[in-house]
Amino acid sequence: MGANELSRFTNRVGVPAVALLAVVGFLALTAWAVTVAGNGRPELWKVVGIAWTAFAAMAVAIPLGARAESSHARGLVWAYGVAAGAMVTSAAVFLLPQAFNLHPRWGGFGVASGVVLGFAAHTVGHRLTHETNFDHTSLEISAHALAAGAIIGIVYGNMPELGPLLGVAIVSHKGPAGYAAARRLADGDGDPWVLLVPAAGVGLTAIPASIVALPPDPVLNALVFGFAAGVFLHVAMDFLPTCEIGGDVYDVAHTTDHAHELLDSLRLHAVASTTFGGVVVFLAWLLVA
Repeated sequence: MGANELSRFTNRVGVPAVALLAVVGFLALTAWAVTVAGNGRPELWKVVGIAWTAFAAMAVAIPLGARAESSHARGLVWAYGVAAGAMVTSAAVFLLPQAFNLHPRWGGFGVASGVVLGFAAHTVGHRLTHETNFDHTSLEISAHALAAGAIIGIVYGNMPELGPLLGVAIVSHKGPAGYAAARRLADGDGDPWVLLVPAAGVGLTAIPASIVALPPDPVLNALVFGFAAGVFLHVAMDFLPTCEIGGDVYDVAHTTDHAHELLDSLRLHAVASTTFGGVVVFLAWLLVA
């Protein structure tokens, strides 16, 4: 199929070509993973389940965000807060102990490097989007989804005893992220359906990465699991619903006549939602422990 034919096909179905290719690739990898899982790699079922949870959460959020009115600040705060609280708690409970048990100090260096490099990648990536023609919202979310998927795949591929709770909690931000990004793209005359790329991104890298076997070196493994915990902690902190001028919440709230009063009240909802997200993971852990 040539470029012109692909463009015409994309126009007919209303989905960007790159998004269609990402979804097709995700489906192909899923079929391969299901075959391998049935031949002695049962941990791949968890990776596939987590990848599809991420895909479904963002795919459902895309049309909701694209059609959203400018009065859903409280809902956005709760979506961000619950996801951030769940991610912080999951990283602290499931990844940090593993890293520190393997090697207390090297695990700590892994955590620090994950937080710092996560912040650096986010900051530098945001700047690079201003120097290219790519939409920075979809590009940043896609890059994060691919990186998070690779880490999820390596973690589950080397710790098959891990339950799916960790992965589901880690990708819990996909829904609110997709909602906010779709709303921003729609407001800026962009195509929200390009977000199918980051929706499929977790699976595109998690499934291949799950076959990577780490050598039995406690220092290396401590660094890997510490790095994973640090990256997810950075992402979780980035999703904390800070009700300040310039953020996603403000973009929604400032359209009202009482934006500052609304932000003040939303700060209480931010604390409550983040706490609720952590409590949900705690209760789920009690039920499956």
